[in-house]
Amino acid sequence: MRATWCLCFALAACTVGPDFRTPDAPADATFTRGATPTQGFVQVDEIGGAWWKAFGSADLDRLVRQALEASPTLAQARARLAQAREDYAAQAGTRYPGVDLGAEVSRQQINPAAFAGGSLFGNRALPPFTLYEVKASVSYSLDLFGANRRALEALAAGIDYQQYELEAARLALAGNVVTTAIRRASLETQVELTTRLVAARSRELEIATQRFSAGGIAETDVISLRTQVEQARATLPPLAAQLAQADHQLAIYLGATPAQGTPRTPGLAELALPAELPLTLPSALARNRPDIRAAEALLHQASANVGVATAHLYPQIQLTGSLGADGTQLHHLVDIWSIGAGLTQPIFHGGELRARERSAELAYEAAAASYRESVLKGLQQVADALRTLENGAAELDARARAERDAAATADVARRRYEAGGISLVALLDAQRTELQASVDLARMRAQHLADGAALYTALGARP
Repeated sequence: MRATWCLCFALAACTVGPDFRTPDAPADATFTRGATPTQGFVQVDEIGGAWWKAFGSADLDRLVRQALEASPTLAQARARLAQAREDYAAQAGTRYPGVDLGAEVSRQQINPAAFAGGSLFGNRALPPFTLYEVKASVSYSLDLFGANRRALEALAAGIDYQQYELEAARLALAGNVVTTAIRRASLETQVELTTRLVAARSRELEIATQRFSAGGIAETDVISLRTQVEQARATLPPLAAQLAQADHQLAIYLGATPAQGTPRTPGLAELALPAELPLTLPSALARNRPDIRAAEALLHQASANVGVATAHLYPQIQLTGSLGADGTQLHHLVDIWSIGAGLTQPIFHGGELRARERSAELAYEAAAASYRESVLKGLQQVADALRTLENGAAELDARARAERDAAATADVARRRYEAGGISLVALLDAQRTELQASVDLARMRAQHLADGAALYTALGARP
């Protein structure tokens, strides 16, 4: 008997199916082919929380924090995480014996004719009687080959997946708030500068009209200038619409309606990238990015499900027991007990169990490919962000030089106009060129800031 119990415990310690192993991290030393940009970057192991503070705006910090507290997207992710934990707790309860208590009262009558032609009871009709029954039952499935343990492992991986999904949602939300706030600041600046540009061109048109009336210029010059004014004015409504859309989007991120609006947003001049942006090694990407960790959790879950499907090919043992009492009177109940064990060995299921095992194995292969794809996409996003920042910095420098040159030209034109050396039209044209250069610079500054935010999110910076 002791040998039998030892065998049962030994089998209970057996868990079929593969044991999960975390995939190897990327072995590349750099994110891009050739030299990775080093100027303006500092090597770190991981990026700390509240990365958006690096942009130096208290208004931006308030926006992101409010979004992280009130976003319905995060509320959904938190609810799914809580649900996954409850699913695990429900399955974990099957590790212990199930105990049920039941009570039953029934009204019965015996037919004498059913017993030896009625002779047993002398052909007398028996009165109906009440039968009382109270019973406690216990059942327990021996997890001989680890089906339940693998199922728990799969559910634990599901908890990890939902946890990383929540972290990914937080990271994406922070990135979306930052980029939308930057875009809004850019649009606000473009509206302001374009309004000034339209005013400058309208002034040019006014002067040209007067000169045409005096016979100084041709009518075609006036028409051409009027066309430029209207073309510039036509750019304002789309910019205003995009600005309103950015406001509406920010409100949704903050868990508010578009009619409620948003708190104060930062202006473009208030935002700046830090002098040095953080950069991790490719090997750290799989550890830092929550979407890659989520794909790893799904891979772990698929591995555990292979064990569940494999365990169902082996015998299942169910232990049962009950203790109760029944009788026709509550104070004279008769004790009844039972104990038993049942073994089920699958013999023929039309290929169902083997097909389920193969299906689980193929699901694992698909999860492995999905994980690999997540890693590759992460590496691509970081590489893209690095090259975009590198080239964007060069374009930003060129735009800044062009804006300085245009401002210097406008200043020279102003002094020459005051000295009587050029006409007012020439002065206004120089000022218009300066305003256009300012619009181009503002747009590029905003794009460069957004590229910096994209790098933070691509590296998996923690909110």
